Amino acid sequence: MQYEATSADDYISQLPEERREPVSRLRETIRTHLPEGFEESISYGMIGYVVPHARYPDGYHCNPELPLPFMSLASQKNYIAVYHSGIYADPELNQWFLDRYRALDIGKPDMGKSCIRFRKPDKIPYGLIGELCEKMEVEDWVRMYEKAIKK
Repeated sequence: MQYEATSADDYISQLPEERREPVSRLRETIRTHLPEGFEESISYGMIGYVVPHARYPDGYHCNPELPLPFMSLASQKNYIAVYHSGIYADPELNQWFLDRYRALDIGKPDMGKSCIRFRKPDKIPYGLIGELCEKMEVEDWVRMYEKAIKK
């Protein structure tokens, strides 16, 4: 679902009541653990965490006017989603995440390429999401991104 929000607070205020607390808690987890240099924004109708033009002037290759996306947080119709470009781009990071998730014994992870879906808010592993955020610095992400698009 897309919301017409101008800020993360505005986005959260538009959510159904039962989604506000888990999305707020995920947002705070991400903001606390994401390395310095990423900025919070509204991107593609979601709460986004991007590499700003001040750090990466080239921007996003699909639309250079946009900053380089890294993570997003969204309330979708049937789940809450965390999108993390690093687990899509880095097979070792993806495997680390899967191993850690499975060790929590909270069920099988529901994932797409960069999407981690949480259908039950009481099963969100906030600590693991925090650890995931800490795994990639801005410079690491830019290097990985450039390697993938500038072949």
